[in-house]
Formats: sequence, C-alpha cells, structure tokens
Amino acid sequence: MSKIAFITGASSGIGAACARKFAQGGYTLLLNARSIDKLQALKTELETAYGIDVELLPFDVRDRKAAEAALKSLPEKYQTIDVLVNNAGLALGVDKEYEGTEENYDTMIETNITALLMMTRLVVPGMVKRGKGHVINIGSVAGDAAYPGGSVYCATKAAVKVLSDGLRMDLVDTPLRVTNVKPGLVETNFSVTRFAGDKERADKVYQGIKPLTGEDIAEVVYFAASAPEHVQIAEVLVLATHQASGTIVHRKA
Repeated sequence: MSKIAFITGASSGIGAACARKFAQGGYTLLLNARSIDKLQALKTELETAYGIDVELLPFDVRDRKAAEAALKSLPEKYQTIDVLVNNAGLALGVDKEYEGTEENYDTMIETNITALLMMTRLVVPGMVKRGKGHVINIGSVAGDAAYPGGSVYCATKAAVKVLSDGLRMDLVDTPLRVTNVKPGLVETNFSVTRFAGDKERADKVYQGIKPLTGEDIAEVVYFAASAPEHVQIAEVLVLATHQASGTIVHRKA
C-alpha cells in the first residue's frame, strides 16, 4: 500500500506544489483547504496524471470541530497518515504592532500557531501508536528575526520553530521525525493575501530579484520526507540566491 501524506492549505502555492510532488512519488493524498472548487480541480489533475488516490478534506484549519470530524470521517484505509505537512498559514497587513487590527492578529495566530498545533495533536498520536511518521512544518525565515510591520507574523513563525523543536524533543524516544522548513521570498499568493488583494503592491515584493517558487519548497519538503529512516532533517532555511536574511535582499535596478 502506498504511503499517505496529509497536506493542509493545499489548494494553491506551496501546498499545491507539495501535493504535486508527493503525487509524483506515488503517495495517496489527503488534501485540505477552504476552497472546495480548487481542491476538486487539483484532485482531478493529480488522479488523472499519476493514477493515485486523493481524498479531500475541505475545512478551515481554525475550526477544531470540523478538523476532528473530517479526520474521523476518513475511511480506515486513509487514517494511517505517514507524513503530515502543516502548510496552512498567512500574513495579513504590514501594520505597526500597536496599529494593526485585532481581527488580523487573531487570524494569523489561530491559523499559523493554533491550527498547526491542533493538526499535530490530532494526527501524531496515531503515528506514535503505529511507530512511524513524519511531521513537516512550514515555518519561515521570518521566524528567525522580526522586521518592521511584521512582528505578529514573525512571532507566529518563531512559534512554529519552537513547536517543531519541542515536538522533536517529545518524540525523541520514538521513530518519528520532525522537520521545520523555513522559506524566504516565495512568489505565491502569499503577498496578495497580505495586501488584501492588491496584486500591484504584492508584485513589488518580488521586483528586482528572482524569488523562490512553491515548487522549490516542495522539492525540499519531499527531500526531507524521503530521507532514510535514520536521518532526521530537523530544520532547513531556504532562501533565494540574492536573499541573505529576512531583511537583506539584493535587488537589480
């Protein structure tokens, strides 16, 4: 039987790229996102191209009851998850910490931290019971240091690092592995979301530099998942060639 990967935030960007990469590897996929239409299109694409099984779990990762119900509703053959990719996440706005909206702050914290922790809590006990599994969290270079206008987002990704490190410690007496993948500038819908749909403003984030793509990050995620069982790739920082940190970027005029 093929391995099973559960990917959150799978309808676009890094999540969709991970779905395609794991599909190429013959995995059975459990794909989560809020957009059922995008998920259905991806399911059709992957089942047609690779002949794999794709099960859809359309719910908001912030909804604990929906998440629990969706996972419990899975047929037994889909419940033995081998790889959990906690990818769902977002940034909203570039406000100063004392000027941002409570709604934006709550959404970032609930999506980037609470939902990731909840998915881990729902999936990892089964992995421990079966004696195998891999949790791959999508963090960010933003979790290494704050930058102006991004303190809350940076704090959520710093939390992802700490949660990844702590889970790895908690699982040290098991065969399970934990990886934190920390992308730098990746050209996806991320900035469009951050700037509330302002694509022109979002495009400026990537001007003068060749950014990473969702496919670049998917390659790293799959590489970590494919390492020999005795190899645990704990953390990977992935930057564009002309990016040195979260704030230092060389842009061509």
